[in-house]
Amino acid sequence: MTASPTSARRGGVLSAAIPVAVAFLIFGMVYGAAARPVLGATLAVVSSLIMFSGTAQFTMVALLSAGAPAVGVLGAVSALALRHLPLGAVLRPRLGPGRARRALLGWFLVDETTGLALTVDQPAERVLAVGGATLYPAWVVGTIIGVAGGAVAPAEPLAAALFPVLFVGLVALTATTRWDAVRAFAAGGASLVLLAAWPAAGALGVIGVAIAVAFAVPAS
Repeated sequence: MTASPTSARRGGVLSAAIPVAVAFLIFGMVYGAAARPVLGATLAVVSSLIMFSGTAQFTMVALLSAGAPAVGVLGAVSALALRHLPLGAVLRPRLGPGRARRALLGWFLVDETTGLALTVDQPAERVLAVGGATLYPAWVVGTIIGVAGGAVAPAEPLAAALFPVLFVGLVALTATTRWDAVRAFAAGGASLVLLAAWPAAGALGVIGVAIAVAFAVPAS
């Protein structure tokens, strides 16, 4: 029995979104553990349910824990939210008509779903819907696990290692040849090993690894 074209396309989006969802799960665990002492368990989970923006949520918790006033927190989070304007502008030509449908898809408009929509060879609306429906639950479940566990230390090093590797992985989706894909996956794997062994290497270490792999792996 063969899969329908629709299910095959959905499977293609899922295969790209699932590794990103794993990273979201881990980031959500870190956020939940960090947010619980500041917001309380219930509000920490609710914040992930109604915001779905790791950058804004981490910023909010950091500012609140530092004693920032509500106006300052609102201003910082609002400024971060402005990045959705260029993200939406980039995707707008790829979306179909219908303001209500675009507004609903806007709930899933984050950096990673935008990257998937621009690189996966599927309609952008489908990628946003399937990708967002995969990443959003991972973020919420990760937050719940982090809140329940209450300790950020065990997951924090892994999250720090996965964050730059996540974007290297997104680059792999843009590969047009086999060797492009080999380079991207090699750079992602080597970066993960480096950051697991030496977390202080950070993003600069990942950049160095990517450059080294680009020179080491032949073009064809």
